[in-house]
Amino acid sequence: MTYLKIVQYMYLVFAAFFIYDAYAKALAGENYWLSVIIALVAIGMFFFRRHFYKKYQKPKD
Repeated sequence: MTYLKIVQYMYLVFAAFFIYDAYAKALAGENYWLSVIIALVAIGMFFFRRHFYKKYQKPKD
């Protein structure tokens, strides 16, 4: 696996962490919207990176 392939999956790890953080804050009665927004941005970045990784892959002979 190349570096760029690994980096795109790190965004999913960040998203999972911030979804958990938002859930924990919601149960505690705290403001959780910032964690939700960060999780959505991380998921969006995953798909953005994935799109451009596939777009610029060199075809294998």
